[in-house]
Amino acid sequence: MRRTAIVIAFASVVAACSGGDVTSTPVDTGPEPSAFIPSSSTTAPTADDGDAGNGDDGNGDDGEVLPTVPPVPTTRPAPTTLPPSPEVRATFSVSPGVEQVTVRGAEPDTLLTLVDRDGSTLAAFPTDANGTLIFRDLDGGTIVRVRDEASVSSEVKVIGFGDTPMPSFYDEQRLPTDGLGYITTRDGTTLSASVWLPGEPGDGPYPTVVEYSGYTPSDPESTGFPDLFNALGYAYVGVNMRGTGCSGGSFRYFEHAQSTDGYDAIEVVAAQPWALGGRVGMVGVSYPGISQLFVARTQPPSLAAITPFSVIADSYTSTLYPGGILNTGFAVPWSEAREADAEPEGQAWAADRIAAGDDTCADNQLVRLQNVDQTAVILDNPFWTDATSGEVAPRTFVDEITVPTFVAGAWQDEQTGGHFATMLDGFTGTDAFYASLTNGLHTESIGPAVFPRFVEFLDLYVAERVPSLDGARTVAPLLAAGIFGTDAATLPEGDRFAGMTYDEALTAFEAEPPIEVLFEEGAADGLPPLTPLPRYSAGFDAWPIPEAEATAWYLSGDGVSGGVLASEPADAEPASTTYLALPEAIPQTFYEGSSSSIWTVDVTYDWQESGPGTYASWLTEPLADDVAVIGSGSVDLFLRSNLGDTDVEVTLTEVRPDGQELYVQSGWLRASHRALDEAASTELRPVATHLEADAAPLPDDEFELVRVEILPVGHVFRAGSQLRLVVDAPGGNRAVWAFDTTIAQGEQVTIGHDTVTPSRLVLPVVDGIDAPDPAPACDSLRGQPCRTYRAP
Repeated sequence: MRRTAIVIAFASVVAACSGGDVTSTPVDTGPEPSAFIPSSSTTAPTADDGDAGNGDDGNGDDGEVLPTVPPVPTTRPAPTTLPPSPEVRATFSVSPGVEQVTVRGAEPDTLLTLVDRDGSTLAAFPTDANGTLIFRDLDGGTIVRVRDEASVSSEVKVIGFGDTPMPSFYDEQRLPTDGLGYITTRDGTTLSASVWLPGEPGDGPYPTVVEYSGYTPSDPESTGFPDLFNALGYAYVGVNMRGTGCSGGSFRYFEHAQSTDGYDAIEVVAAQPWALGGRVGMVGVSYPGISQLFVARTQPPSLAAITPFSVIADSYTSTLYPGGILNTGFAVPWSEAREADAEPEGQAWAADRIAAGDDTCADNQLVRLQNVDQTAVILDNPFWTDATSGEVAPRTFVDEITVPTFVAGAWQDEQTGGHFATMLDGFTGTDAFYASLTNGLHTESIGPAVFPRFVEFLDLYVAERVPSLDGARTVAPLLAAGIFGTDAATLPEGDRFAGMTYDEALTAFEAEPPIEVLFEEGAADGLPPLTPLPRYSAGFDAWPIPEAEATAWYLSGDGVSGGVLASEPADAEPASTTYLALPEAIPQTFYEGSSSSIWTVDVTYDWQESGPGTYASWLTEPLADDVAVIGSGSVDLFLRSNLGDTDVEVTLTEVRPDGQELYVQSGWLRASHRALDEAASTELRPVATHLEADAAPLPDDEFELVRVEILPVGHVFRAGSQLRLVVDAPGGNRAVWAFDTTIAQGEQVTIGHDTVTPSRLVLPVVDGIDAPDPAPACDSLRGQPCRTYRAP
């Protein structure tokens, strides 16, 4: 195994990412309708439940972006009906796709009309500079034709989301055993896929895993994950989504065609003679982690298990618009980078292959001018809508996932955030669900703290063998060196399932608590600070933690001059507090080095207090006992604003006896988005609707209840410490996230009470967590910076 290559590769494999003529070659229109069988177990999503840019974990910048014709706008001209035309057969080709139809070989900039069997116009748009056009968002099963002024195509039937090819469609496809090949999907689109085997093909079959994303997983020169899984004895297959790399088609964020492509990729890989048992697992962190949820939802028969790490519950709330406030620090730039990747030859490795003579890769670039302008989608949809948010929200469909699932992530994840944990109770379709949750950052999910359980899970549910960490002990130090910059993280000696049969090992694994909470990662005894291993852990049978008790602290006193968090409401009428919402007065937390250096053990933060008068804060008395908080919390504020709205950030910290203040967790809400989904909300977790119809200004002469969710967290406040709640305008508490400031413009925000109830903080407190002494050193906990506490 190439030690140096792996160390270098892992630093990039999870790093933050920041035209020609159509030939006359006949276009493959995909399988005939008879090749499809309706799926009884997979249905199209309902439209009663966001994701426009999430989680990042790719292989770095793919090089210079070539200039292209601008992508198709998200809002197209209204359909125009063409005049009647003779029944002349069109020379352009028309291919049915999943809820779409693709036209190729037409004249550039020509108006084409989509008509149904009755001749009624469904849509009409011009072709692009390549003579290509995609009609999207069509109903599966619809019979359609495409017309120009002088001709009409033959009929095609739109493929439905639940329509799947016959098994023979997959069985007949073969991939090369070393390097890049192409997978043909049900609509004829080809996806670039590269294969890395852990040994010779004849020495197989091998347990097999697939990584599927819009980054560069199919680049045949990739290192990192291919080396990692080969070292563990797995065949690894990297597949690029449609519209990226050398894959065909155009790109739109997690449209249904991407999900069904994933189904097809799983089935083709499982049909290879070197794939053990005709079954495949899925792996990946962030983007390729999120993609697993979408693919598993389609229920490929050969999918054995998934391991979605560092994911989102829905991108509107999780990352893109936390609390309804646009995340300009991560989500928007991430989406822009994905658009650049999807441009023709937008990834450098694909351009290199084209230059070297890969004609399939070259042909697959020709539909890219039909890419959706995702940035425009984001900016045009500041509220939740079913079409742009609900349809791509994993939390709305994870109950349809039936395979064994292992989720891992970190509370303070600087990219995808900690909101993912709010959907863990939604995985009701599988009998084998596991989650490992920790403090820390975007890469904790693939770090040495989670790695042993990850390897055991894959061995049991994909390889179907007794788990062994022998290979993992070799790989884990290289993984830690490449991502975290340390060789101090090692795995425990011995295999806990040694001497067991496979059935015995599976039974023992499944008897353990499915929810694992890792505490104080970075402060493991005997290791240097920030080493990515936990100090202790606890197991639970369900999420949210059934034993968690909603515990309230009430706001009293002036939060500007020094407010108090009390366990009982004040006897007298609580004082009100007024601060100025001034984002420019909030120092931005920063760290030294590149974006990926935040993950290393030598990261340096500069976490500062906001300017005087621009925040309010409340503090408990020193705690008599340890207080363990696990789950979501709520800050119930009675607010008013002199400008009719405000953006609120609430931050929970721990003020220690030595005068140091430790960051714990935050939450955000645009006050005009305060309307709640009452059915989904609880005392501990307010769930805003974020619907435009529900938006309402804040009055300036009376208080309105505004409930702000504190994102899920697992933290033990030590005896002698004090809980602190800070309320101000958003910004300054995350190293990467930043927020749109069009609402917070110096308004006076007053926090008060109604006639009966004061504002309060409510947290889920769990008894029985035995935290070791002494408390961890400040600046040792991953993702949780410290600063000197400054009293108001």
